[in-house]
Amino acid sequence: MLTPQQNSFFHEQGFVVVENVLDLQSRLTPLRREYDGLLSGLYDSWVADGVIVADPQVSTFESRLLSVYKAGLDYFQPLDISLPPGNISTDIPFHAGAAIFNVMTDNKLLDLIESIIGGEITSNPIQHVRLKPPVVELDDDEIRPHITGTDWHQDRAVTLKEADATRMVTAWLAISDATVDNGCLQVVPGSHKSGMKLHCPLPQLGIPTKFFDHNSAIALPVQAGSAVLFHPLTIHASLENHSQHFRWSFDLRYNVSGDPTGRPMFPEFIARSRSDPSTELRNADDWRLLWINAREKLAMENPVTIHRWAADAVHCA
Repeated sequence: MLTPQQNSFFHEQGFVVVENVLDLQSRLTPLRREYDGLLSGLYDSWVADGVIVADPQVSTFESRLLSVYKAGLDYFQPLDISLPPGNISTDIPFHAGAAIFNVMTDNKLLDLIESIIGGEITSNPIQHVRLKPPVVELDDDEIRPHITGTDWHQDRAVTLKEADATRMVTAWLAISDATVDNGCLQVVPGSHKSGMKLHCPLPQLGIPTKFFDHNSAIALPVQAGSAVLFHPLTIHASLENHSQHFRWSFDLRYNVSGDPTGRPMFPEFIARSRSDPSTELRNADDWRLLWINAREKLAMENPVTIHRWAADAVHCA
């Protein structure tokens, strides 16, 4: 659980950093191994299909990621833990493995979430992996927020309007050390108290800096295994990665069970219930099946829309 001091800090500042949340042996190592195996399989299949040339020097997780990116192939969606917006096909890839499920349902992490929103906790389907290459390796026109730096935004703004009153918290988890050099988070302390800001495609979805004081932002470097918890209205962004290595994190969201998730087309699940533990989802295969079923259903429907903001809005001029 959060200490009283940490809990007070969260409610006053809109965020709190908690070190050593994820255990190295039981959580980080299996997660890294799972993703290494997944990427190795993707890389080998692309080599077999002739879309990338095998290179004996490409033998590590990071070197495969960079090789795939430089070849113009998409490593993000096959490694992500959510479906994308837009048109959904029955073969669009995503990842729902046991190691990341174990991270999402980790008791120590859920204890922290419970300190903020109580003991009826739903895993919100707005969740992503972030594997950000060194900025010197990026294409000149790279703007994707899961690849390069992220514009200023509030997490409430990336939900549909139906979730504006949802009691929610974001858990940003560092899988590698996050430093100022490699693109750690930065937040505007206390910004959650000023309500929802107007957002625009910048070209990422973000808040024009004329609407808040970004000069008061602070960087949040943390070690691998640590968590940054923040309020859904806390204004935050991430820096560019100016190191020589990838920066790896996950952003997960949790809400009070029964509140709208803001992504009704994607599957939620009960991660913890103090009132009825039998309702908790405890098997990664069941979690994966939820996403498979959602993908099948969405493939027969209209494109998925996840944002409420229009590029031609007056405030975006």
